[in-house]
Amino acid sequence: MTGIRFEARRDGLLAGLAALAGAALLGFLLLRAGLRDAGLNSHGALADAFLHGRLWVETCPEIDCALFEGRTYVIFPPVPAVIAMPFVALFGFPGFKGFVFLGLALSGLSLLAWRAIFRALGVERTDALWLLAAIAFASPLFQVTLRSDGVWFYAQTVGFLMISASLWAAICRGSLPLAGLFVGLAFLCRQMAIFYPLVLLFLCLPRDRPLGAGLLGLVRPVLLAGIPIAAALAVYFAYNAARFGNPLETGYAFIHNPDQTTFIWRRISETGLFSREYLLFNTLYLFLQGLHFEFGGPRLTTLTGFDKAGTALLVASPWVLLAVYAHLDRVSAAGAAVIAIIAGITLFYHSNGAEQIATQRYTLDWLPILWVLMARGNRPPAFAALPLLVTWGILSNLAVVVLLSVYKV
Repeated sequence: MTGIRFEARRDGLLAGLAALAGAALLGFLLLRAGLRDAGLNSHGALADAFLHGRLWVETCPEIDCALFEGRTYVIFPPVPAVIAMPFVALFGFPGFKGFVFLGLALSGLSLLAWRAIFRALGVERTDALWLLAAIAFASPLFQVTLRSDGVWFYAQTVGFLMISASLWAAICRGSLPLAGLFVGLAFLCRQMAIFYPLVLLFLCLPRDRPLGAGLLGLVRPVLLAGIPIAAALAVYFAYNAARFGNPLETGYAFIHNPDQTTFIWRRISETGLFSREYLLFNTLYLFLQGLHFEFGGPRLTTLTGFDKAGTALLVASPWVLLAVYAHLDRVSAAGAAVIAIIAGITLFYHSNGAEQIATQRYTLDWLPILWVLMARGNRPPAFAALPLLVTWGILSNLAVVVLLSVYKV
Protein backbone atom coordinates (compact mmCIF):
# COMPACT_ATOMS: atom_id res chain seq x y z
CA MET A 1 0.00 0.00 0.00
CA THR A 2 2.86 2.37 0.82
CA GLY A 3 4.42 1.68 -2.57
CA ILE A 4 1.16 2.48 -4.34
CA ARG A 5 0.86 5.77 -2.49
CA PHE A 6 4.44 6.68 -3.33
CA GLU A 7 3.86 5.95 -7.02
CA ALA A 8 0.71 8.07 -7.01
CA ARG A 9 2.57 10.99 -5.41
CA ARG A 10 5.47 10.60 -7.83
CA ASP A 11 3.18 10.59 -10.86
CA GLY A 12 1.27 13.53 -9.41
CA LEU A 13 4.52 15.50 -9.08
CA LEU A 14 5.47 14.63 -12.64
CA ALA A 15 2.00 15.65 -13.84
CA GLY A 16 2.39 19.00 -12.10
CA LEU A 17 5.82 19.60 -13.63
CA ALA A 18 4.58 18.60 -17.07
CA ALA A 19 1.52 20.85 -16.77
CA LEU A 20 3.59 23.87 -15.74
CA ALA A 21 6.15 23.29 -18.48
CA GLY A 22 3.41 22.73 -21.05
CA ALA A 23 1.68 25.95 -19.98
CA ALA A 24 4.97 27.82 -20.33
CA LEU A 25 5.51 26.39 -23.82
CA LEU A 26 1.99 27.40 -24.79
CA GLY A 27 2.75 30.86 -23.46
CA PHE A 28 5.85 31.10 -25.64
CA LEU A 29 3.79 30.01 -28.62
CA LEU A 30 1.12 32.65 -28.01
CA LEU A 31 3.76 35.30 -27.38
CA ARG A 32 5.37 34.51 -30.71
CA ALA A 33 1.99 34.65 -32.42
CA GLY A 34 1.15 38.01 -30.92
CA LEU A 35 4.47 39.78 -31.35
CA ARG A 36 6.07 38.41 -34.50
CA ASP A 37 5.16 39.63 -37.97
CA ALA A 38 3.85 36.43 -39.49
CA GLY A 39 2.60 38.04 -42.66
CA LEU A 40 5.49 37.05 -44.88
CA ASN A 41 4.79 33.36 -45.36
CA SER A 42 5.26 31.82 -48.82
CA HIS A 43 2.00 29.89 -48.49
CA GLY A 44 0.32 33.20 -47.75
CA ALA A 45 1.80 34.63 -50.94
CA LEU A 46 0.62 31.54 -52.83
CA ALA A 47 -2.86 31.87 -51.34
CA ASP A 48 -2.93 35.48 -52.54
CA ALA A 49 -1.83 34.31 -55.99
CA PHE A 50 -4.61 31.71 -56.13
CA LEU A 51 -7.12 34.38 -55.16
CA HIS A 52 -5.92 36.44 -58.13
CA GLY A 53 -6.01 33.50 -60.54
CA ARG A 54 -2.25 32.96 -60.67
CA LEU A 55 0.04 29.99 -59.97
CA TRP A 56 3.10 32.21 -59.49
CA VAL A 57 3.91 34.74 -56.79
CA GLU A 58 5.02 38.30 -57.39
CA THR A 59 7.91 38.03 -54.91
CA CYS A 60 9.33 35.22 -52.76
CA PRO A 61 8.74 36.07 -49.07
CA GLU A 62 11.17 33.39 -47.89
CA ILE A 63 13.76 31.17 -49.55
CA ASP A 64 13.26 27.99 -51.62
CA CYS A 65 11.21 29.54 -54.43
CA ALA A 66 11.73 28.49 -58.04
CA LEU A 67 12.52 30.90 -60.85
CA PHE A 68 11.20 29.54 -64.16
CA GLU A 69 10.77 31.44 -67.40
CA GLY A 70 10.86 34.77 -65.60
CA ARG A 71 8.23 33.87 -62.98
CA THR A 72 8.62 32.96 -59.30
CA TYR A 73 6.90 29.89 -57.92
CA VAL A 74 6.46 28.43 -54.44
CA ILE A 75 7.75 24.90 -54.95
CA PHE A 76 5.71 23.19 -52.24
CA PRO A 77 2.35 21.36 -52.66
CA PRO A 78 -0.73 23.62 -52.70
CA VAL A 79 -3.19 22.50 -49.98
CA PRO A 80 -1.64 24.58 -47.13
CA ALA A 81 -2.10 27.66 -49.31
CA VAL A 82 -5.70 26.64 -50.04
CA ILE A 83 -6.35 26.37 -46.28
CA ALA A 84 -4.96 29.89 -45.85
CA MET A 85 -7.01 31.41 -48.68
CA PRO A 86 -10.07 32.50 -46.60
CA PHE A 87 -7.82 34.31 -44.11
CA VAL A 88 -5.74 35.99 -46.82
CA ALA A 89 -8.97 36.94 -48.61
CA LEU A 90 -10.25 38.56 -45.42
CA PHE A 91 -7.07 40.30 -44.21
CA GLY A 92 -5.03 40.53 -47.42
CA PHE A 93 -1.38 39.73 -47.94
CA PRO A 94 0.84 40.51 -46.16
CA GLY A 95 -1.95 41.87 -43.99
CA PHE A 96 -2.76 38.44 -42.58
CA LYS A 97 -0.31 37.92 -39.71
CA GLY A 98 -2.01 35.02 -37.97
CA PHE A 99 -0.17 31.97 -39.29
CA VAL A 100 0.97 30.92 -35.81
CA PHE A 101 -2.59 31.18 -34.52
CA LEU A 102 -3.76 29.23 -37.56
CA GLY A 103 -1.10 26.59 -36.89
CA LEU A 104 -2.22 26.41 -33.26
CA ALA A 105 -5.83 25.83 -34.33
CA LEU A 106 -4.79 23.09 -36.76
CA SER A 107 -2.67 21.38 -34.11
CA GLY A 108 -5.57 21.61 -31.67
CA LEU A 109 -7.80 19.81 -34.16
CA SER A 110 -5.10 17.16 -34.55
CA LEU A 111 -5.06 16.59 -30.79
CA LEU A 112 -8.84 16.14 -30.81
CA ALA A 113 -8.40 13.47 -33.47
CA TRP A 114 -5.77 11.73 -31.35
CA ARG A 115 -7.99 11.84 -28.27
CA ALA A 116 -10.64 9.97 -30.24
CA ILE A 117 -8.05 7.54 -31.60
CA PHE A 118 -6.75 6.67 -28.15
CA ARG A 119 -10.29 6.22 -26.88
CA ALA A 120 -11.13 3.89 -29.77
CA LEU A 121 -7.97 1.87 -29.10
CA GLY A 122 -8.98 1.39 -25.46
CA VAL A 123 -6.14 3.43 -23.94
CA GLU A 124 -6.77 4.17 -20.27
CA ARG A 125 -7.66 7.78 -19.54
CA THR A 126 -4.45 8.54 -17.61
CA ASP A 127 -2.21 7.05 -20.28
CA ALA A 128 -4.19 8.88 -22.98
CA LEU A 129 -3.65 12.22 -21.22
CA TRP A 130 0.09 11.58 -20.99
CA LEU A 131 0.23 10.61 -24.66
CA LEU A 132 -1.69 13.73 -25.69
CA ALA A 133 0.69 15.87 -23.62
CA ALA A 134 3.60 14.10 -25.29
CA ILE A 135 2.28 14.76 -28.79
CA ALA A 136 1.54 18.39 -27.96
CA PHE A 137 4.76 19.34 -26.15
CA ALA A 138 7.31 16.50 -26.42
CA SER A 139 7.17 15.77 -30.15
CA PRO A 140 8.02 17.81 -33.27
CA LEU A 141 4.41 19.06 -33.35
CA PHE A 142 5.23 21.81 -30.84
CA GLN A 143 8.13 23.24 -32.81
CA VAL A 144 6.30 23.26 -36.16
CA THR A 145 3.35 24.99 -34.48
CA LEU A 146 5.64 27.49 -32.78
CA ARG A 147 7.20 28.40 -36.11
CA SER A 148 4.20 28.05 -38.39
CA ASP A 149 4.76 31.59 -39.62
CA GLY A 150 7.33 29.87 -41.86
CA VAL A 151 6.26 28.02 -44.99
CA TRP A 152 7.88 24.68 -44.11
CA PHE A 153 6.49 24.51 -40.58
CA TYR A 154 3.00 25.69 -41.42
CA ALA A 155 2.79 23.04 -44.16
CA GLN A 156 3.62 20.38 -41.60
CA THR A 157 0.84 21.48 -39.23
CA VAL A 158 -1.61 21.09 -42.10
CA GLY A 159 -0.13 17.78 -43.22
CA PHE A 160 -0.12 16.41 -39.69
CA LEU A 161 -3.80 17.23 -39.30
CA MET A 162 -4.65 15.40 -42.52
CA ILE A 163 -2.59 12.34 -41.53
CA SER A 164 -4.19 12.32 -38.08
CA ALA A 165 -7.63 12.58 -39.69
CA SER A 166 -6.85 9.63 -41.97
CA LEU A 167 -5.92 7.47 -38.98
CA TRP A 168 -9.05 8.67 -37.16
CA ALA A 169 -11.18 7.69 -40.16
CA ALA A 170 -9.65 4.19 -40.28
CA ILE A 171 -9.62 3.50 -36.52
CA CYS A 172 -12.68 5.34 -35.25
CA ARG A 173 -14.94 5.12 -38.30
CA GLY A 174 -13.58 2.03 -40.04
CA SER A 175 -13.91 3.95 -43.30
CA LEU A 176 -11.25 3.41 -45.94
CA PRO A 177 -12.85 5.86 -48.42
CA LEU A 178 -12.80 8.65 -45.83
CA ALA A 179 -9.25 7.73 -44.85
CA GLY A 180 -8.30 7.85 -48.53
CA LEU A 181 -9.74 11.35 -48.85
CA PHE A 182 -7.59 12.62 -45.98
CA VAL A 183 -4.51 10.82 -47.30
CA GLY A 184 -5.03 12.53 -50.65
CA LEU A 185 -5.15 15.91 -48.91
CA ALA A 186 -2.11 14.98 -46.80
CA PHE A 187 -0.18 14.09 -49.95
CA LEU A 188 -0.88 17.60 -51.26
CA CYS A 189 0.88 18.89 -48.14
CA ARG A 190 3.61 16.27 -47.56
CA GLN A 191 4.38 13.86 -50.37
CA MET A 192 5.47 11.02 -48.04
CA ALA A 193 1.82 10.53 -47.09
CA ILE A 194 1.40 8.53 -50.29
CA PHE A 195 2.69 5.45 -48.43
CA TYR A 196 -0.01 5.55 -45.73
CA PRO A 197 -2.72 3.55 -47.57
CA LEU A 198 -0.93 0.27 -46.73
CA VAL A 199 -1.18 0.75 -42.97
CA LEU A 200 -4.71 2.19 -43.26
CA LEU A 201 -5.79 -0.92 -45.16
CA PHE A 202 -4.48 -3.22 -42.45
CA LEU A 203 -6.07 -1.11 -39.72
CA CYS A 204 -9.45 -1.62 -41.42
CA LEU A 205 -9.08 -5.38 -41.89
CA PRO A 206 -11.29 -7.43 -39.53
CA ARG A 207 -9.06 -8.94 -36.85
CA ASP A 208 -11.00 -12.19 -36.62
CA ARG A 209 -10.76 -13.08 -40.34
CA PRO A 210 -7.88 -14.57 -42.34
CA LEU A 211 -5.88 -12.12 -44.41
CA GLY A 212 -7.20 -13.32 -47.79
CA ALA A 213 -10.84 -13.27 -46.73
CA GLY A 214 -10.42 -9.87 -45.11
CA LEU A 215 -8.88 -8.38 -48.25
CA LEU A 216 -11.68 -9.77 -50.41
CA GLY A 217 -14.22 -8.12 -48.16
CA LEU A 218 -12.55 -4.74 -48.63
CA VAL A 219 -12.39 -4.68 -52.43
CA ARG A 220 -15.11 -2.05 -52.80
CA PRO A 221 -13.82 0.22 -49.96
CA VAL A 222 -10.30 -0.01 -51.42
CA LEU A 223 -11.53 1.05 -54.84
CA LEU A 224 -13.50 3.93 -53.33
CA ALA A 225 -10.48 4.99 -51.25
CA GLY A 226 -8.36 4.96 -54.39
CA ILE A 227 -10.50 7.61 -56.07
CA PRO A 228 -9.47 10.60 -53.89
CA ILE A 229 -5.86 9.36 -53.78
CA ALA A 230 -5.74 9.11 -57.58
CA ALA A 231 -7.41 12.53 -57.80
CA ALA A 232 -4.74 14.02 -55.52
CA LEU A 233 -1.99 12.55 -57.70
CA ALA A 234 -3.70 13.94 -60.80
CA VAL A 235 -4.01 17.39 -59.22
CA TYR A 236 -0.34 17.40 -58.24
CA PHE A 237 0.86 16.26 -61.66
CA ALA A 238 -1.35 18.84 -63.38
CA TYR A 239 -0.14 21.53 -60.98
CA ASN A 240 3.49 20.70 -61.79
CA ALA A 241 2.82 20.57 -65.53
CA ALA A 242 1.06 23.94 -65.46
CA ARG A 243 3.99 25.53 -63.64
CA PHE A 244 7.04 23.83 -65.11
CA GLY A 245 5.82 21.98 -68.21
CA ASN A 246 6.52 18.56 -66.66
CA PRO A 247 4.15 16.65 -64.34
CA LEU A 248 7.12 15.17 -62.46
CA GLU A 249 8.99 18.45 -61.97
CA THR A 250 8.29 19.87 -58.51
CA GLY A 251 10.44 22.97 -58.97
CA TYR A 252 13.48 21.92 -56.96
CA ALA A 253 15.58 22.02 -60.13
CA PHE A 254 14.81 25.73 -60.48
CA ILE A 255 15.27 26.88 -56.86
CA HIS A 256 16.69 30.40 -56.87
CA ASN A 257 18.26 31.44 -53.57
CA PRO A 258 20.70 34.24 -54.41
CA ASP A 259 23.50 34.92 -51.90
CA GLN A 260 22.71 31.77 -49.89
CA THR A 261 25.75 30.23 -48.19
CA THR A 262 24.13 27.73 -45.82
CA PHE A 263 25.21 24.09 -45.75
CA ILE A 264 21.76 23.13 -47.07
CA TRP A 265 22.21 25.32 -50.11
CA ARG A 266 25.69 23.92 -50.74
CA ARG A 267 24.30 20.40 -50.53
CA ILE A 268 21.56 21.14 -53.07
CA SER A 269 23.82 22.98 -55.50
CA GLU A 270 26.90 20.76 -55.20
CA THR A 271 25.60 17.27 -54.36
CA GLY A 272 21.87 17.10 -55.09
CA LEU A 273 18.60 16.43 -53.28
CA PHE A 274 19.43 12.79 -52.44
CA SER A 275 22.82 11.24 -51.80
CA ARG A 276 24.56 8.58 -49.73
CA GLU A 277 26.77 11.40 -48.44
CA TYR A 278 23.93 12.53 -46.18
CA LEU A 279 23.32 9.11 -44.60
CA LEU A 280 25.74 9.34 -41.65
CA PHE A 281 24.69 12.89 -40.74
CA ASN A 282 20.98 12.10 -40.90
CA THR A 283 21.32 8.78 -39.03
CA LEU A 284 23.32 10.26 -36.15
CA TYR A 285 20.95 13.19 -35.81
CA LEU A 286 17.95 10.87 -35.85
CA PHE A 287 19.17 8.41 -33.22
CA LEU A 288 22.20 9.65 -31.24
CA GLN A 289 22.81 13.42 -31.35
CA GLY A 290 22.06 15.03 -27.98
CA LEU A 291 21.10 18.58 -27.08
CA HIS A 292 24.13 20.56 -28.18
CA PHE A 293 24.77 24.10 -26.96
CA GLU A 294 27.84 25.95 -28.18
CA PHE A 295 30.02 28.12 -25.91
CA GLY A 296 32.58 30.77 -26.82
CA GLY A 297 34.79 33.40 -25.25
CA PRO A 298 38.31 32.95 -23.89
CA ARG A 299 37.07 30.72 -21.07
CA LEU A 300 34.22 29.06 -23.03
CA THR A 301 31.64 30.48 -20.64
CA THR A 302 29.50 32.48 -23.07
CA LEU A 303 26.55 30.72 -24.69
CA THR A 304 27.00 31.51 -28.37
CA GLY A 305 24.80 29.08 -30.24
CA PHE A 306 22.67 26.01 -30.45
CA ASP A 307 22.90 23.15 -32.93
CA LYS A 308 19.73 23.74 -34.94
CA ALA A 309 20.25 20.63 -37.04
CA GLY A 310 18.23 19.03 -34.26
CA THR A 311 18.31 16.50 -31.47
CA ALA A 312 17.93 12.74 -31.68
CA LEU A 313 14.38 11.45 -31.41
CA LEU A 314 15.39 9.14 -28.56
CA VAL A 315 16.79 12.12 -26.63
CA ALA A 316 14.11 14.75 -27.21
CA SER A 317 11.14 12.33 -27.27
CA PRO A 318 12.32 9.28 -25.30
CA TRP A 319 8.75 8.18 -24.62
CA VAL A 320 8.59 6.72 -28.15
CA LEU A 321 10.98 4.00 -26.92
CA LEU A 322 7.91 2.35 -25.40
CA ALA A 323 6.94 1.38 -28.94
CA VAL A 324 9.33 -1.55 -28.53
CA TYR A 325 6.52 -3.19 -26.53
CA ALA A 326 3.98 -2.79 -29.35
CA HIS A 327 1.67 -5.72 -30.01
CA LEU A 328 3.08 -7.76 -32.90
CA ASP A 329 0.65 -8.70 -35.65
CA ARG A 330 -0.04 -7.90 -39.30
CA VAL A 331 -0.96 -4.30 -38.50
CA SER A 332 2.35 -3.71 -36.74
CA ALA A 333 4.18 -5.37 -39.65
CA ALA A 334 2.46 -3.06 -42.16
CA GLY A 335 3.12 -0.05 -39.95
CA ALA A 336 6.79 -0.95 -39.53
CA ALA A 337 7.12 -1.34 -43.30
CA VAL A 338 5.68 2.12 -43.99
CA ILE A 339 7.84 3.68 -41.25
CA ALA A 340 10.94 2.02 -42.73
CA ILE A 341 10.11 3.29 -46.23
CA ILE A 342 9.50 6.90 -45.19
CA ALA A 343 12.35 7.11 -42.68
CA GLY A 344 14.69 5.26 -45.01
CA ILE A 345 14.08 7.68 -47.88
CA THR A 346 14.61 10.74 -45.69
CA LEU A 347 17.95 9.39 -44.41
CA PHE A 348 19.32 10.07 -47.91
CA TYR A 349 17.65 13.49 -48.24
CA HIS A 350 19.73 16.66 -48.31
CA SER A 351 17.97 18.12 -45.24
CA ASN A 352 16.86 16.56 -41.99
CA GLY A 353 14.65 19.54 -41.20
CA ALA A 354 17.49 22.02 -40.68
CA GLU A 355 16.12 24.77 -38.40
CA GLN A 356 14.64 22.95 -35.39
CA ILE A 357 14.76 23.21 -31.62
CA ALA A 358 14.18 19.54 -30.85
CA THR A 359 14.00 16.34 -32.83
CA GLN A 360 13.74 16.27 -36.61
CA ARG A 361 10.44 17.67 -37.78
CA TYR A 362 10.42 15.26 -40.73
CA THR A 363 9.72 12.44 -38.29
CA LEU A 364 6.17 13.79 -38.12
CA ASP A 365 5.69 12.07 -41.48
CA TRP A 366 5.85 8.62 -39.82
CA LEU A 367 5.56 9.10 -36.05
CA PRO A 368 1.73 8.93 -36.14
CA ILE A 369 1.98 5.30 -37.25
CA LEU A 370 4.38 4.55 -34.38
CA TRP A 371 1.98 6.15 -31.89
CA VAL A 372 -0.88 3.98 -33.12
CA LEU A 373 1.27 0.85 -32.76
CA MET A 374 2.22 1.94 -29.22
CA ALA A 375 -1.40 2.41 -28.21
CA ARG A 376 -2.79 -0.86 -29.61
CA GLY A 377 -3.19 -3.76 -27.21
CA ASN A 378 -2.40 -4.00 -23.51
CA ARG A 379 0.16 -1.68 -21.99
CA PRO A 380 2.94 -3.68 -20.26
CA PRO A 381 4.45 -2.69 -16.88
CA ALA A 382 7.11 -0.69 -18.72
CA PHE A 383 4.45 1.94 -19.46
CA ALA A 384 4.83 3.02 -15.83
CA ALA A 385 7.77 5.04 -17.17
CA LEU A 386 5.52 7.05 -19.52
CA PRO A 387 5.01 10.02 -17.13
CA LEU A 388 8.75 10.33 -16.51
CA LEU A 389 9.72 10.09 -20.17
CA VAL A 390 7.05 12.56 -21.30
CA THR A 391 7.97 15.03 -18.56
CA TRP A 392 11.62 14.87 -19.62
CA GLY A 393 10.66 15.59 -23.23
CA ILE A 394 8.52 18.59 -22.25
CA LEU A 395 11.14 20.01 -19.88
CA SER A 396 13.94 19.66 -22.43
CA ASN A 397 11.82 21.48 -25.02
CA LEU A 398 11.13 24.25 -22.51
CA ALA A 399 14.80 24.56 -21.55
CA VAL A 400 15.84 25.04 -25.17
CA VAL A 401 13.09 27.58 -25.89
CA VAL A 402 13.93 29.59 -22.76
CA LEU A 403 17.68 29.61 -23.37
CA LEU A 404 17.32 30.57 -27.02
CA SER A 405 14.94 33.38 -26.07
CA VAL A 406 17.08 34.73 -23.22
CA TYR A 407 20.45 34.53 -24.95
CA LYS A 408 19.16 35.36 -28.44
CA VAL A 409 21.23 32.61 -30.05
